[in-house]
Amino acid sequence: MSNRKKEGVALILSSLLMFYKKEFGKAFDLGINLGELNFLIDKSWRQDVSPSFYFKIGDDYFVLWVDFEKKEQREESNGRYLLQLAENEGNEDAPEIYATNDILFSCEEPEVIKVFLLNLIGCS
Repeated sequence: MSNRKKEGVALILSSLLMFYKKEFGKAFDLGINLGELNFLIDKSWRQDVSPSFYFKIGDDYFVLWVDFEKKEQREESNGRYLLQLAENEGNEDAPEIYATNDILFSCEEPEVIKVFLLNLIGCS
């Protein structure tokens, strides 16, 4: 594949991976590097209170919510990073991932959630 085609593919992939920016604005700062957590799949939707990402370990689904850095901008009182169990109401080909009410972990610091997630998926 030529360099030009590779750059085009990379641009398309990066725009798909940054769906949260379309829903919550280009200036929204996740505080985490998605390149380091490349197992996260963006499922952000403008009607949610913050960007969200899902991932799967075995048969289990999880949703990570990333709220605004400033607490006064948040609608919820949880930590900036909130990890919940989730269910797939779709199928493997067309997943429909919804968080349950089960909160697994919550914190404020980007490095803390990064380490927690990497340990959870077995990449410590």
